[in-house]
Amino acid sequence: MSEIQTIAQLEELYPHQPSKGAIGKECDHLTPAYQELIQASPFMVIATAREGALDCSPRGDGAGFVDVRDERTLVIPDRNGNNRLDTLRNIVRDPRVGLIFLIPGVGECIRVRGTAKVTADPDELATYAVKGRLPTSLLQVDVQRVFFQCSRAIMRSKLWDPESVVDRGDLPSSGRLLEEAKTITHEQAEAYDKTAYEQLAAHLY
Repeated sequence: MSEIQTIAQLEELYPHQPSKGAIGKECDHLTPAYQELIQASPFMVIATAREGALDCSPRGDGAGFVDVRDERTLVIPDRNGNNRLDTLRNIVRDPRVGLIFLIPGVGECIRVRGTAKVTADPDELATYAVKGRLPTSLLQVDVQRVFFQCSRAIMRSKLWDPESVVDRGDLPSSGRLLEEAKTITHEQAEAYDKTAYEQLAAHLY
């Protein structure tokens, strides 16, 4: 494999300049249209960094779960999870974040770059209660750049095509993944798979 090691080599491999639209569509704030799109999204991925490591983590809830506070501020409630805290630890060390929002049935993805901080003001947390449960913390994102990714990736993947839906039973289960990671035994994996969905559904908030 011939590794590309310099920017000059990369630009030789990709000689065509990006279109004016590809560059010009980038904004330094959330326009009304971008705000509307983010408020329609039930799912996002957040990328964070720390010295020597990177991480991407999914976040999801009802459409509009990411609060558009104003044209430069997003607030993301941190709901019940696995308590690894990879994202939160990274942000405390290094505030840089990248977000990508998906909307079911929509080809364009919304990309946001900025910085974030972790907050836990009780009055603020109460604003984001669901079913009587407060988030443990909030991520407040200072938006620096925002733009939309065209639909090519979604079109190629046929992500929203009903015929592309995979039967979960055709792929390795969560229990098997844990078993192969030497976390649990085969018998424990089988027992885990029998109740995993119900357990997760019962502790979403």
